[in-house]
Amino acid sequence: MQLNYLAPSWELIDPHWQKFLKTKCRGQLVNLDQQLNGLKNLNKTIYPAQINTLRALSLAPQQTKVVILGQDPYHGENEAIGLSFAVNPGTKLPPSLRNIFKELALEYHPESIAHYQSVSLETWFEQGVLLLNSTLSVIKDDANSLAHIGWQAVTDQIIHHLSEQNENLVFILWGNFARSKKPLINAEKHLILEAVHPSPLSANRGFFGCNHFKLTNQYLQENHIEPINWLGE
Repeated sequence: MQLNYLAPSWELIDPHWQKFLKTKCRGQLVNLDQQLNGLKNLNKTIYPAQINTLRALSLAPQQTKVVILGQDPYHGENEAIGLSFAVNPGTKLPPSLRNIFKELALEYHPESIAHYQSVSLETWFEQGVLLLNSTLSVIKDDANSLAHIGWQAVTDQIIHHLSEQNENLVFILWGNFARSKKPLINAEKHLILEAVHPSPLSANRGFFGCNHFKLTNQYLQENHIEPINWLGE
């Protein structure tokens, strides 16, 4: 499969995902690659950086314990890193991520938000938390600008494949968009946790107090799976 724009990030993804995408999503990926390359040739700035476009898929399915679904990457300069909700270290903390840390503090201890440093969420990712956006690229300063080019046809298949292949995953769906992916997930095999989005517009209507981090670990431990150290300590 000949790729151009996506080639740098393709080389870094897990071999299982390479094989799956070649088999199930070849046409969609080639089409996406052509569109993204065309935008690049028009001097459009696209986030995240090319090498990070498919970064979430560097986590192998067999290493995945938890899936946190996002919508599309941050569109501000130097923010998006290819993982949902995560930002580059040194970047101003986005409101939704700040509220995620506040919920962590509510569930564990009030001081946790003060010393939690990993805004890149890499400590979560390294422990098996797949931070997957439904759309994997965005034009600078234009939210949802690339939601129409075909990414969801690919990421929906990724979500469904994880549901079918794995056992006892935790799928965390925050907000109406993420919750719309629920039909892709087999609720008999996995735990699905739902709440409003952590955005300041909705967090006070059910995100704070959702207890999703503790509920995730409770489920993992019940199924003899190593829990996530959410605080990265």
